Amino acid sequence: MLISKTYWGGMPFWFRRTPEHARCESLVLRAHDLRQLRALYWTSSAHPAPKIGVVVMHPRVDFTQHYAIPRLLDAGFGVLAAQTRHAGNDTMAEHEEMVLDLGACVQHLLAKRSVDKVVLLGNCGGASLAAYYQAQARRAPAERNKQSPGGSPTYFEGAPLTPAHGMIYTAPHRGQGNVMLAAIDPSVTDERDPMSCDAAIDMYDPANGFREPPAWSEYTPAFLASYRAAQRARVERLDAHAQAQLAEARTTTNPRRKAHDPVMVVYRTMANPAFVDRTIDPSDRDYGSLLSEQPHLMNYAALGLARTCTPRAWLSTWSGLSSNADLVKNVATITEPTLVVHAGRDREIFPADITAIGNAIASTDKRVETIPGARHYFEPELGAPTALPRSGGRAEGEASTTALPRSAGRAEGEASKTPHVEACMDVVVPWIQERFA
Repeated sequence: MLISKTYWGGMPFWFRRTPEHARCESLVLRAHDLRQLRALYWTSSAHPAPKIGVVVMHPRVDFTQHYAIPRLLDAGFGVLAAQTRHAGNDTMAEHEEMVLDLGACVQHLLAKRSVDKVVLLGNCGGASLAAYYQAQARRAPAERNKQSPGGSPTYFEGAPLTPAHGMIYTAPHRGQGNVMLAAIDPSVTDERDPMSCDAAIDMYDPANGFREPPAWSEYTPAFLASYRAAQRARVERLDAHAQAQLAEARTTTNPRRKAHDPVMVVYRTMANPAFVDRTIDPSDRDYGSLLSEQPHLMNYAALGLARTCTPRAWLSTWSGLSSNADLVKNVATITEPTLVVHAGRDREIFPADITAIGNAIASTDKRVETIPGARHYFEPELGAPTALPRSGGRAEGEASTTALPRSAGRAEGEASKTPHVEACMDVVVPWIQERFA
């Protein structure tokens, strides 16, 4: 199987025990541009009117049952776990639109739930989204970005973007565009031909240092320099193609062409040499990427990053040269208290990434922690028993506006079943309490 074992046991970013005393309300929120989004508002019946609200959101992944929720509820916080308008399909996803979605969540907590403090918890790609929101919210309305990289109006100037009071980034990468810049295959010679290849810059060619897994590969500094330059050049070409498509639509007098929204197919986007060469930014990571232990084959599969996207979505979300959702650039403008929690065995985020993020944070109240041995979603080992028995016959994952019953009490040693989640939350929860409780 090409899909990583990370996903064999289910979604690794969902909680593995039912939150105790939980109340869960299903919501439909409306963003400033009138688009709707879905969310679950989690509270604890033991703390019915929380004064601290935490927002959890990812650009495309469903975080409505995020692994952080049980411990946040135990601490008495409210959790608004929301999906963006592009959940499950980011073909048309512009980060500027999703900033408005996140703004709707912050406004809901402050205006409808009477919380005093809002904390944004950005996990993985949710980190760069949260930081982009906060960076824009802190600006005067007239100074906010007026257009997306593709020329779409942002509506930021008139939007009620209220800054959050605290920022938490767990397993944060530097932005989806930066992930793409590091992982796009530069050996593609024809964007219309997924098998086209320039062997001289093919990281999966044994002549360049590749070894079949599970053996680790090793590339020379000269090859890596050429490879990274070629990656940047391919992104530049894709940016130029996207801008040309948009320029044609703006200047045409043909109403059908003006309405046409082309879709780019971006082949081979799982080719970061660090996936297979652990001497590059050394860490305790396992072989492969977050999505696959066989990136040399997954690179050609349909499932992957940015496989299909409109020109606007490419420029806003996936271009490491054009996207505004750059975590390092945005945290440099954010002075609210900031916490970063890195997973020590992460296969997508490496020590140099965390160093760059930590060094860039403008806040004087900043903390960077590493959880040794943890994978990207702090998930347990494959096959480890994690689910507790449920009571009352309620279907797994069923939401309710009434209190969920406890599952026959907390089992002894329960926390050890997801030890890295617990270790992460042992950092996150006290950090919030010390600053905002």
